[in-house]
Amino acid sequence: MKKLHDYKIFRRGFAIVSTFVVSFAWAQGLDKSALDQCTAPKISVDDRLAACSSIIDAKNESDHSLAAAYCNRGFAFTEKRELDRAMADLDQAIRIDAKFACAYSNRGRVWAFKGNLDRAIADYNTAIRFDPKFSIAFNNRGDAFLARNNLDRAIGDFTTAIKLDQMNTSALGNRGYSYFRKGDLDRAAADFTAQIKLAPDDLLAFINRGNVYRAKQQLERAESDYAEVIRIAPTDARGWRNRALIKLLKDNFDGAIADYDKALNYDAKDAISWNNRGIAKREKGDRNGAVADFRKALEINPALSSARNSLRELGAQP
Repeated sequence: MKKLHDYKIFRRGFAIVSTFVVSFAWAQGLDKSALDQCTAPKISVDDRLAACSSIIDAKNESDHSLAAAYCNRGFAFTEKRELDRAMADLDQAIRIDAKFACAYSNRGRVWAFKGNLDRAIADYNTAIRFDPKFSIAFNNRGDAFLARNNLDRAIGDFTTAIKLDQMNTSALGNRGYSYFRKGDLDRAAADFTAQIKLAPDDLLAFINRGNVYRAKQQLERAESDYAEVIRIAPTDARGWRNRALIKLLKDNFDGAIADYDKALNYDAKDAISWNNRGIAKREKGDRNGAVADFRKALEINPALSSARNSLRELGAQP
């Protein structure tokens, strides 16, 4: 009997950028390249920090533009998980411009990272009050409701975020995850499909849709999505180990072992991959190989009872 461990769907929210830097006017005497870099989310975080700091240190910006520089630097500190420094910058942005919706939304993220969802939601509420069309603030508040397992309110906020910005792929992914949590697999798959259409190289969207298809027992479609993950990121273990699981479920033991070999090459600390490769080896009659893999799984995760039980069934000591 195959007692398999699978891989969970990925929540989209704080795993990626869930709010954006804000632009502002160019002041005379300030290097315009600093403004460009302070507002460019695709450059390195350190470069963005340096650019925003140069604007702040110059002290020749208007109040709103200076608030924007603090907001953007606070966002960069949040990406680096320097949460206290991020909070200080965002507090300063709000002191300068008390109606600056983006600063409240970014500060809400910091509160959420700190585990204070009440204050996070309060900041998102304020951001939405000052800017009722702020799609990202709705997405972020939905993520906070999702963290509280309030799925209906989360879906409501994600839906509003999507209506306000049909290109908001984060909200689509988050709503898909929420539907998955509710057991509404068809709607989850639809949202991940819409997300993929907008972002065809989005790694997590393919993983998540593949997981939905796996839950629906549509194994061929799941395998196809995991193959896309491998195409997009061939050195990311998640594509290999998810596709390996599908092959294992289909009793393709050689294929499963080959994919788990790849997965473990890129992530040797994943106990589930060792466990599941052990299952494939056991099903092929490779007792010694199975025992070695189950023992390795237990070495990494001593609480993995399935590996311990498998060793016992094989008459081997952990």
